[in-house]
Amino acid sequence: MSTAQAPAPKLTNVGTKPATPRKLFVNIPVGDLQRSIDFFEALGFTFNAQFTDATATAMLVGEDAYFMLLTREKFASFSKRPKETSALYALGVESRAAVDEMVEKAVANGGAHALEPQDHGFMYGWSFYDPDGHHWEVFWMDPSVPVQ
Repeated sequence: MSTAQAPAPKLTNVGTKPATPRKLFVNIPVGDLQRSIDFFEALGFTFNAQFTDATATAMLVGEDAYFMLLTREKFASFSKRPKETSALYALGVESRAAVDEMVEKAVANGGAHALEPQDHGFMYGWSFYDPDGHHWEVFWMDPSVPVQ
């Protein structure tokens, strides 16, 4: 057997900063929401009360990066494949049209539709599965709606 490594993959969009900055939301299921909040608060994390209810909370981890801690039931409602899905990755984009464009590109390049588009007025989203089956949510949030 050869110990030679495979060649590195080819990159076409190389850089040290994103070409288009986006907000990142990682959605993970938790068994006990309050226990998880207490745990992460003890580690120094803060939470956005505007996106907190009995089923979910938004934990701030970076300027534009968040972990949504969701009860298992709430998490399951976000996916057609809840038993196969361990996390949902959500990317914020600049417009409703950008949501549609990214999902359509994903599907055209080997992805598959996950859920139908969802319009909540102040927020619009659509989702896809990447070629490895990971669930990606793409969303736009109205900038005139204050996020605290």
